[in-house]
Amino acid sequence: MTDAAELRRRTHEFLAAHPPATTGRLEFLRARFDAGLAWVHFPEGLGGLGAPRSLQAVVDAGLEAAGAPDNDPRRIGIGLGMAAPTILQYGTEEQKRRFLKPLWTGEEVWCQLFSEPGAGSDLAALGTRAVREGDEWVVNGQKVWTSSAHVARWAILIARTDPDVPKHRGITYFLCDMTDPGVEVRPLRQITGEAEFNEVFLTGVRIPDAHRLGEIGDGWRVAQTTLNNERVAIGGMRIPREGGMIGPVSRTWRERPELRTHDLHQRLLTLWVEAEVARLTGERLRQQLVAGQPGPEGAGMKLAFARLNQAISGLEVELRGEEGLLYDDWTMRRPEKVDFTGRDAGYRYLRSKGNSIEGGTSEVLLNIVAERVLGLPAEPRTDKDVAWKDLAR
Repeated sequence: MTDAAELRRRTHEFLAAHPPATTGRLEFLRARFDAGLAWVHFPEGLGGLGAPRSLQAVVDAGLEAAGAPDNDPRRIGIGLGMAAPTILQYGTEEQKRRFLKPLWTGEEVWCQLFSEPGAGSDLAALGTRAVREGDEWVVNGQKVWTSSAHVARWAILIARTDPDVPKHRGITYFLCDMTDPGVEVRPLRQITGEAEFNEVFLTGVRIPDAHRLGEIGDGWRVAQTTLNNERVAIGGMRIPREGGMIGPVSRTWRERPELRTHDLHQRLLTLWVEAEVARLTGERLRQQLVAGQPGPEGAGMKLAFARLNQAISGLEVELRGEEGLLYDDWTMRRPEKVDFTGRDAGYRYLRSKGNSIEGGTSEVLLNIVAERVLGLPAEPRTDKDVAWKDLAR
């Protein structure tokens, strides 16, 4: 049984054998994975030790105190938060050993090919087709709002493999090599001036059946694992008190007394308390993960994340007055990682508008909370038993 004391010992021995000051970053990360200290709750041989998830904090604290490099989790968040748990649950042993290590070390960046121009909120209506030809699948279609596609080596992809059954039942889940012929990535410029999102066009892309994740036609169930983990990854990020959006506006309030008004004070106090409640709720959600897979509660955290970010960034712009209307740089850039709180107040205000869309729209998440958390009756669905090919489009 691996306990905290055992993990401290292992971490100490690992640091003695791989001193951060003299060990190359990638060499250190690969060795950490092999030692089972990457994500301790994963199985042995796959970066873990089969230990309780809660003990990861013991390892992280010891490594951080020693000045060890991390794997830049913000840059590889899709791989860590969405692809890895799905591969772990549904992947073959060969798939787990091939993909998890370079995913965790950051040698291979991942993106998510789910949403389509005609299938965003209603993701199960997706029309990207995958047709079997021997031991390969030929994929044709278009995906949209794909973060990090311009730097990704691999993608998690869902495509329709059977148009003759209802929309939720004819989907299959694949691992797609973004360097394969037929994969085209085009930037989508956002209101911030950046293009962290992309369109992805798939034309005759051949994916070996060995890169199918889960059973044929079972892609919707596999995708639910990804989506549940995505919501937790976005809405349940571990942050310190006054971390996230509430941090910059709180600092401005303390440092710029000339900007204060009674009304803004009352609004800031309310949002500060709500942000702290959300932070503590996120801690509780992460503790629940120790006992199993994430559930629909992550949808509630994602909802709170989006609403608070938009309200807080709006208050910051008001607090700064004319300064809040300034914007530092409209240059078209394609960043390697998403920064919800970076740059200036104007950037934070504009970037937060996407928080209620990405990772599941707030409207869809409200339905999930209503039906799967509160147990309210489901909305009527007239297309539930209709074959996908017969749906109106």
